[in-house]
Amino acid sequence: MRTDRRPLATASPATTVRNLGILAHVDAGKTTITERILFAAGAVHKRGEVHDGTTVTDFDAQERDRGITIFAAAVSCSWSGHRVNLIDTPGHVDFSDEVERSLRVLDGAVAVFDAVAGVEPQSETVWRQADRYGVPRIAFVNKLDRVGADLDTAVASIRDRLGAVPLVVQLPVGREDGFTGVVDLLAMRALLWHAGSDTYETGPVPEPLREEADRRRRLLEETVAGLDADALEEFCATSALTRPTLARALRELTLRGEGVVVLCGSAYRNRGIEPLLDAVLAYLPSPADMPPVRGVAGGAEQVRAPDPREPFAALAFKVTATATGRLTYLRVYAGTLRKGESVLDAGTGRTERVGRILRVQADRHEEREEAVAGDIVAVIGPKAARAGTTLCAPGAPLVLEPPSVAEPVVSVAVEAGRGTDTGRLASALARLAEEDPSLVVRSDAETGQTVLSGRGELHLEVAVEKIRSGHGVEVVVGRPQVSYRETVVRGVAGLVYRHVKQDGGAGQFAHVVIDVEPWEEDGAPGFAFRSTVGGGRVPQEYARAVEAGCRDALGEGPLGGHPVTGLRVTLTDGATHSKDSSELAFRAAGRFALREALRASAVELLEPVVEVTVTVPEDGVGSVLGDLAARRGRVTGSTSAPGTAVITATVPLAELFGYASRLRGRTQGRGTFTTRPAGLAPVPASVAGALPAR
Repeated sequence: MRTDRRPLATASPATTVRNLGILAHVDAGKTTITERILFAAGAVHKRGEVHDGTTVTDFDAQERDRGITIFAAAVSCSWSGHRVNLIDTPGHVDFSDEVERSLRVLDGAVAVFDAVAGVEPQSETVWRQADRYGVPRIAFVNKLDRVGADLDTAVASIRDRLGAVPLVVQLPVGREDGFTGVVDLLAMRALLWHAGSDTYETGPVPEPLREEADRRRRLLEETVAGLDADALEEFCATSALTRPTLARALRELTLRGEGVVVLCGSAYRNRGIEPLLDAVLAYLPSPADMPPVRGVAGGAEQVRAPDPREPFAALAFKVTATATGRLTYLRVYAGTLRKGESVLDAGTGRTERVGRILRVQADRHEEREEAVAGDIVAVIGPKAARAGTTLCAPGAPLVLEPPSVAEPVVSVAVEAGRGTDTGRLASALARLAEEDPSLVVRSDAETGQTVLSGRGELHLEVAVEKIRSGHGVEVVVGRPQVSYRETVVRGVAGLVYRHVKQDGGAGQFAHVVIDVEPWEEDGAPGFAFRSTVGGGRVPQEYARAVEAGCRDALGEGPLGGHPVTGLRVTLTDGATHSKDSSELAFRAAGRFALREALRASAVELLEPVVEVTVTVPEDGVGSVLGDLAARRGRVTGSTSAPGTAVITATVPLAELFGYASRLRGRTQGRGTFTTRPAGLAPVPASVAGALPAR
């Protein structure tokens, strides 16, 4: 986790780079903003439109057909002498792992909010993901030209739902269809875009807005003074803040995560994009502002500064197969990588040659001779690297922390439509899992079926369509099934297990005593292991082997063979044999001991649940509420607006298959819904009894 964001003492080329992502709920305008940024920076000469399927970043056929971003796309442009590397991320909850992998390598982000809807469910999800990685953000309230758009309401939702401190630096000029520009509260000037013009004109604050602009500038100064010590000193001395002091304080508060600068505009009408780019340079960090990256080498922690002279270290965050070869996307944290050099895959210990280095513009590439600290590039050459792999200098190995991967929650059985395609299907599935770590492929031991698991129905639909269109394999797909879990409600203490095996030659001996109890981490079920054995009765390496054996046993629970979570195992005692004890023996003992302990414990079944936000016409509320209740939904809130109602409920994921069609039917096509994961919940006994084993 990044904790220190003070600039490095010496400047480097990385000071002129910004690595940022665009984050938001689906349909908030991320891709349109990305397109307008590229146009404003001169990287493209014609603005693409999502509804026309002509955008740079949504280049995949499925993205254009569905009108949503599915795959994180990297683009690059120049603005005011700075290189801006930008990643347009998906907004749909099923592709949140794409966002996770992007946030791991970004230095800053622009969070986009709809001026009518404010903070939406997936907005909250990506915001929490950015919190987890300590990524500084600025906010852009988009679509101010829409009917019902209101900056203050959107800002209030940022404050109330995200717990952030919004620092609003602009005031809209005009409302809804009459939105023509913004007032810059730092420079106290108006920026106005005329119809048909791609650039703005500056002028004085319009007289009708002068009093409101003065009030908001004063409020901004007071808020900043309350958060920044240097600004408070100046404010106490002069009862005001100068523009340089205000700008400096806004940057410091952004870097420390104590405030969020808020801008506004309409990306579709190309209003507010240039000031947004200026704000990216002014407030978001460069790679040189970041602390040295931390990794592990030889069991000890090491750091590498974002300096081209340091030993090379980079993290792979995305892998794709293209017509030009296998592309591995890298964030270079330290050192310099030159074309033709060899790098070390720190995970496998394999040395590979980098044949080409590319600056990526979505599906187009520009050849480069080298990449330096702070760069985001793609390379061709490494054959085994996957998302989360560290590539480093062969003489200076280092392993960086990979992005986390969420567990899949929905599975489908897949098989080739033609028997001759079985091998091609296996190859296609292996490639999919390689490109997207949140897709898991396994073989069902009982049925012999191949099972594909992912983050949701849409995630699996996209994967299957990619097999059909990208690999030319016809696929037969079974009905979706959710991924259940088993958890310990009441554990056991003092379970004894002796592993003794003699079959000629060296034998196996391991004696363990374990306690099992329920356990949660940060409010969610997980797994923990600890050893309290004293006196050297079980050496440390054997205790680690017991832990590994326990993890082996978590794959199948006693109720239905589902993975087990929500428990802590404590190794309390044990014994060894001078000749027959080994790590292998203690690993086996750990596995069999936990299996016995789980059979003796009280275990219950868990199922994934989601928070559903349904927007419906007022006359459809009763029908929707009844349908949610029939799906075992628990309504947690509702709000009303003229003509519509918004209902929030927690619903088991298993009950939501096919809900989109049912909702459209009940509301004459006018109802919409969004979801976000809400964890795991116990399955009622009446339902659990009817479920088949895994």
